[in-house]
Amino acid sequence: MTTSNQSVIPFWRDVRWLKIAAQLAFLVALALVAGFLYANLQANLARQGIKFGYDFLQSAASFDIGETHIPYEPSDTYGRAILVGLTNTLLVSVWGIVLATLVGVLIGVARLSTNWLIRQLAAAYVLVFRNTPLLIQLMFWYFGIVLQLPSVRQAIVLPGPSYLSQRGLYLTWPAPTETFNTWLPFLIAAFAAIFVMRFVFRRIETQLDRPLALWIKLAGYLLVPIGLAALGALIMPAPPLALNQPELGGLNFRGGLRLTPEFVALLFGLIVYTGAFIAEIVRAGIQAVSRGQTEAARALGLTVGQMLRLVIFPQALRVIIPPLTSQYLNLAKNSSLAIAIGFPDLFSVAGTVFNQTGAAIEIILLMMVSYLSMSLFTSFVLNLYNTRMRLVER
Repeated sequence: MTTSNQSVIPFWRDVRWLKIAAQLAFLVALALVAGFLYANLQANLARQGIKFGYDFLQSAASFDIGETHIPYEPSDTYGRAILVGLTNTLLVSVWGIVLATLVGVLIGVARLSTNWLIRQLAAAYVLVFRNTPLLIQLMFWYFGIVLQLPSVRQAIVLPGPSYLSQRGLYLTWPAPTETFNTWLPFLIAAFAAIFVMRFVFRRIETQLDRPLALWIKLAGYLLVPIGLAALGALIMPAPPLALNQPELGGLNFRGGLRLTPEFVALLFGLIVYTGAFIAEIVRAGIQAVSRGQTEAARALGLTVGQMLRLVIFPQALRVIIPPLTSQYLNLAKNSSLAIAIGFPDLFSVAGTVFNQTGAAIEIILLMMVSYLSMSLFTSFVLNLYNTRMRLVER
């Protein structure tokens, strides 16, 4: 019986150790560069008699903000003012992402329509809004459209009822009643039941090794949450929410939800601009699906709507999601152009704080961290979804 001694590779020649060592060396070099830049910044600030720190965030802001969605008074701190600007930016970004996606999908599908007129109108929309600077579009929507709307007494009546005038958009909006706190546990349970039923259905399908019928899933998703909400209704008959409708009183509307002219112009501009880019992404994703898939769907007798929903879009999403993520990030960052029309977003409020405090470095770092956090969170969510949608090779 013969034995062969295998030579052990020294760690300084082992590729695995060399890769780890190279990464550690890069991290050390990066930390040294960051430390050098920070020390240089501190030395320059000390030479000019400027103290670096965020103590100013606890001082009174002493300025008003035109639009707030969280409680704020001029006597509040600078930190609270920046939080108001961040909230405004998040609100515009979230609504913009949702509505721009709807517009982009609609226009993207219309670009492939067999109807010549619809196809050409969709192409013209993409051509105009994708090749015009967003700043010019925002100023057009604000100064040329929103501020030229009728006065409050001649406001345009929209379904809801809602009212559109040069002072903004007034919407019918649900408001909590006195019984809302009693209803809240049942509402939370009804919402959580949707995810519980999804988990239960997956377990059942795994055990049966076949998908459940669609009507069974729909019944579970609807009946269980409705049953929990009905249980709350038996305990507390009064509804948790009541519709608060805007009513004209004096020189303005009262009640409901008011969106300022600046918010309306900014949101509409971001939707129209980003929707044009999303439309091209959707069109490219649909065209990337093999023509044989479409022919097979037609051979099965599926309608156009069923073909898009069940066959085309599930496959096109694998192509659509990566570039769509970039458009979502661009929309959030493009919201900083709101300063041109006077909307108090994060960039605008932070600029006011900088003018009053002179804390340039601190404010810039704070904005960079805020926008970076929003972008990283958006990328993280979409990357998770993209991971679930990608093809799994055997």
